[in-house]
Amino acid sequence: MSPEPKKGQKPKETRKPKETRKPKETRKPEDQRISVDGRQFTLKRLDKVLYPEAGTTKAEVLDYYARIAPVLLPHLADRPVTRIRWPDGTDSKPFFEKNVPSYAPSWLRTVRLPTPGSSRNRETLLFPVLGSTADLIWLANLAALELHVPQWTVGPRGAVRNPSRLVIDLDPGPPAGLAECAEAALLVRDRLADDGLPAFPVTSGSKGLQLYVPLDGSQPVEKVHGYAKRLAESLEKSHPKLIVSNMAKVVRTGKVLLDWSQNHPAKTTICPYSLRGRARPWVAAPRTWDELAEPGLSQLDIAEVLDRVAADGDLAEELLHGTARLPG
Repeated sequence: MSPEPKKGQKPKETRKPKETRKPKETRKPEDQRISVDGRQFTLKRLDKVLYPEAGTTKAEVLDYYARIAPVLLPHLADRPVTRIRWPDGTDSKPFFEKNVPSYAPSWLRTVRLPTPGSSRNRETLLFPVLGSTADLIWLANLAALELHVPQWTVGPRGAVRNPSRLVIDLDPGPPAGLAECAEAALLVRDRLADDGLPAFPVTSGSKGLQLYVPLDGSQPVEKVHGYAKRLAESLEKSHPKLIVSNMAKVVRTGKVLLDWSQNHPAKTTICPYSLRGRARPWVAAPRTWDELAEPGLSQLDIAEVLDRVAADGDLAEELLHGTARLPG
């Protein structure tokens, strides 16, 4: 027992021992080992924000590519893929990647192709050719947001085939925007129709849009490239206040460039349904001609594209069954 205090003396206070607070645990999100199409691999940094303005995380990007795979993969089939990667998010500097990295899984299909004029002085590069959801998820896990492909395909042994589609890339020169691209696209559609050619529009997920013509694959790339160039030049002459075919920026102010050069065998174009590395998670989205004819056309994001596909399927499916031949 404690002794009683003397008269006039205050009793001593008995202080409670200080509680030692445990530091808050900052747990790093765990990697996830998953199986897709029977392929095993690990997903990392799922909470990483890849689109800071929208707050879209890597997990949401992976979810998009998994859900869009049934309509995206046919447009990628047999085409070598050039990727643009944003490992630190779209507010940071990206980098292009053509060659398959050394750590790629053994199950990934690849094709070795000549690359004359390569920036790294390589005569050939080993490209991935995507054919499964597992392929898509593996690349998305590397923050390969954009998937770019040529207009031609490769055969089972890697032989380069003739183009199976023609593309016109409509790129607005400020202050022109998507509305002017839509106006120009309608003119391109009508000009193609004069030659008996169908056209399918895709808003690019960036500034403009693309028009595709599905071809039967019987004509060489020189024929396709030359036709696209003459088409653009002809429309420039007919509509000089709206359209330009010259790529020099000095002549593009307030006009829409009809970029015919995307049909060159060394060039690639964003694949329909691919994400874009913009401030928001916009998608290269197939559209209807009615949409282009109406005011207020805008780019679409991942949620909008998934809803549209669930309701209407693949609006660009006819690109997969080309029967058209260029005149002449």
